[in-house]
Amino acid sequence: MKFNLKKYRIGYSLLILTILISSCKKDLIEQNKSGFVKSNYFTTASQAQTFVTGIYQKLYMFQNGDAYGESPFITMELFAGHATSLGQSVNNNNVINNRTDAVNPGFEDVWQNSYNAISNANIALASIPGITPFADADKKKLLGEVYFLRAFFYYHLVRLYGDVPLITTPVTINSADLYPSRTATSAVYDQIISDLKAAEVSGLASSDQTGRVSLGAVRTLLASVYLTTAGFPLKKTENYALAAAEILPVINGTDYTLFAKYDYLHDNAHKNQGELIFQSNYLVGVATNSIPQLILPFNLLVGAYGDHLGAMIPTNEFFNSYEAGDLRTQERQFYFSSYPSFKDGTTITFGEHALYKYFHVESALGNGISDENWTLLRLPEAMLIYAEASNEAEGAPNAVAVAQLNKIRARALLAPVGALSQADFRAAVWKERYHELAYENKAYFDVQRTHMMYDVINNVFGDATSTKNEQNVTMKAQYYLWPIPQREISTNGKLTQNIGW
Repeated sequence: MKFNLKKYRIGYSLLILTILISSCKKDLIEQNKSGFVKSNYFTTASQAQTFVTGIYQKLYMFQNGDAYGESPFITMELFAGHATSLGQSVNNNNVINNRTDAVNPGFEDVWQNSYNAISNANIALASIPGITPFADADKKKLLGEVYFLRAFFYYHLVRLYGDVPLITTPVTINSADLYPSRTATSAVYDQIISDLKAAEVSGLASSDQTGRVSLGAVRTLLASVYLTTAGFPLKKTENYALAAAEILPVINGTDYTLFAKYDYLHDNAHKNQGELIFQSNYLVGVATNSIPQLILPFNLLVGAYGDHLGAMIPTNEFFNSYEAGDLRTQERQFYFSSYPSFKDGTTITFGEHALYKYFHVESALGNGISDENWTLLRLPEAMLIYAEASNEAEGAPNAVAVAQLNKIRARALLAPVGALSQADFRAAVWKERYHELAYENKAYFDVQRTHMMYDVINNVFGDATSTKNEQNVTMKAQYYLWPIPQREISTNGKLTQNIGW
C-alpha cells in the first residue's frame, strides 16, 4: 500500500531521504536527481558516498531564507539581542521583542531538517557496514563522517529545544519511534559525545579542503560540546578540562592558521582552508545561498542582488563596544557603512553598520547569485575554547591560554592582555568571543550555557534574564530554549512543550 508521509508529520521528519545520484566536481553540492530504493541502493561504495553527500546538504538549513528575510541563522542572532531587523518580517521583529510563538517557521525548519539529516545518518550507519567490496579503511572513514554529522545535528537540536527525541536506528512505519517521546538532555549529550568519539578514531584526515568532515572538525566540535556541558543546564564542570585537552591538538597543529586578511573569511578563493575548519559548501549553478541579501541594508542597491532585505543589522551599541583602534571596526573589515551603487557607481551611505564579513564581492559585482560558503567552525573559536576551558579548569589563565587570546587581538591590532585574574580573563575571553565570532551563531549559545548577557553599553556581563539589551529588551527565561514546533506538538501527542511557550 502507499504511505502518505504528509499525513504523519513526525514520520515525514524522520523518514524523508535526500538522495543525490548525479556526479559533480564539487561532490558535496550535487543536484538532486533521486531514484532511490533502499532495498537495492546500498550495494556499492560509490552509492554509499553519494548517500552521505546528501546528509551534508541539510547544513543548508541555516541559510534558508525567504522574501521577508526570515532564516534560522537570523533567528539565532536576533535571540542573542545584538541585532535589529530593518526588513518586513513580523516574525523577526517578534523574536527581537520576545513575543514570538511556537508557529514561527524558523523553529520548524531547524527541527525538520535536523531530523531529516539524522534519519539519513541512521540509515547510513545501519547499511554501510554490510557493503562489499568496500575497503575497510575507506568504509570506516565514511562512517566517521556520518557519526560527526549525526552529532552535529543533535548538538543543535539539544541546545535549541532541550529534551528532544533521541533516535539512533532507522525508522519504519511500524517503528515505535515514528511517534517518539522526548529524551533527557543528558542522554542526548551522551550520544553526541559517543558519536564524536567514534568519528575521532575513524581515520579521518587531519584537515580537508574539499568540505568534508576532518579530524580537526571532530575535535573542535567535541571540545565545544564539552565546554557547553560544563555550563548550563548540565553543569558538568569537570568537562572544562576535557574541552581544553580535546582542542589542544587543533591549536598546536599546523593544519589551521589565522588568515592575514579578514576578506578571506568570505571570498571564494579561500574556502575550506586557512582558519576555516568546517563549512557548508555552495557552488553557482548547483547550490546557492541568500546570505548577502539577508545582511545588506534594506532596499539599498548594493550589488546586483534581486533583494536587499536588511534582515539582520548590528546595533550601533554593539559596534561601539569594540575597543578603540580595533581593525575589525574599520571600514570593510567586519563591518561597512557605505558602498558604491551597483546601478550608477555613486556612493550609498547606509546610516548603519552592515556586516561586511558576509559581503560577497564576487556575486555583488557579478550576477547577484551567491555561492559564498557558510562557516560553522573556525580556528579562532578553537583558540577561545582552549582559553576559556583551561582558565576554568585550572583556576587561572596559563601561558598558552593567554597566547591564544593575544593572537586574535594582535590580528585586530589590539594590545596584548597581561596578567589577569581568573574572573578578568574569563570576561576578556567572553568579550572576544562576541567580537571575533560576531553574528556567527555563537552568541545565543553562549547566553544559554553561561546564563549571562553581554551588556555592551556598560561593557560588562550581567544575568541574562535581568539585564536589558541595547534595544531595551530583557530576555524572558523561556527564551533559553526554542519552543517545540507547534505542528509537531499537534501531530505527536507524546511531545510536550517547553516552559513558557
